[in-house]
Amino acid sequence: MTDKKPYIVCFGEVLWDIFPEGSRPGGAPFNVAYHVHKMGIDVKMLSRTGNDELGKKLTDQIRSWGITTDYIQVDEKHPTSTVIAKIDEHNEASYEIINHVAWDYIEYLPEHKELVESAAAFVFGSLSARNETTKNTLLQFLEVAKLKIFDVNFRPPFIDKELVKKLLHTSDIVKINKSELGQIIEMTGKEYTNEEEGVAFLKQHFGIHEVVLTKGSKGAKYFTENENYNLKAVPITIADTVGSGDSFLSGFLSKRIQNETPEEIMKQAIALGAWITSKPGACPDYALKEFEQFKQLNF
Repeated sequence: MTDKKPYIVCFGEVLWDIFPEGSRPGGAPFNVAYHVHKMGIDVKMLSRTGNDELGKKLTDQIRSWGITTDYIQVDEKHPTSTVIAKIDEHNEASYEIINHVAWDYIEYLPEHKELVESAAAFVFGSLSARNETTKNTLLQFLEVAKLKIFDVNFRPPFIDKELVKKLLHTSDIVKINKSELGQIIEMTGKEYTNEEEGVAFLKQHFGIHEVVLTKGSKGAKYFTENENYNLKAVPITIADTVGSGDSFLSGFLSKRIQNETPEEIMKQAIALGAWITSKPGACPDYALKEFEQFKQLNF
């Protein structure tokens, strides 16, 4: 790669979230890419859409936001992904994820290997690896990526325990919520006791360097190699929680790849997660200046 500007690669699903009021672009890795781009960081989305009207509309929308679609493959057989999203009375989202869609078949291409090798960070989840094709592609990229960030983001029924454990073993940084932490501890045959012991076990058992534990209205904790940092949540009025964890991770990454202090990294993460939770949808339109003013008011 000749591009010397640091960039992040987000790998996995791009899709249409179908809400009662209309459709919006989504998919956890894409949501991360969207907000990383909003933070002024160069980002490449590595995914696959169908050769159909929904795929064309999706890539046109992504391009209109200033994010390159050069690494989004086009599938001649499988359709662009759609997900039925429902928001409950507590503003929490649930998803019905259709199987055998384009991002289940992301191919490993030599030029993509170079892209991943040169990236400042490589972000991935476990959902996109539910199918053998994309799983094998992901595992090959994990062999060459410099800084591997696993956004756990469980989506039942697509939770493969052995795959999750394998991905944890390869990861440098893991972003996880309290429920997922408990589930992973149980996958190893141990009993969950508390956050600190759970995270310490996770780091030791899987050889993970850093863990970010999100706790919604109770804030978040950042466990580095030697220190723990605990930040409170920013009080907001919730519009919905769609993409709140993804925007949190984007804020975290935007400062982490610039080697900011752990405190500054977490302030950015907490603020961006809150800012997006106060707005409807995972990828609302906003200017960086607006977000920075919001952050300044809260920190």
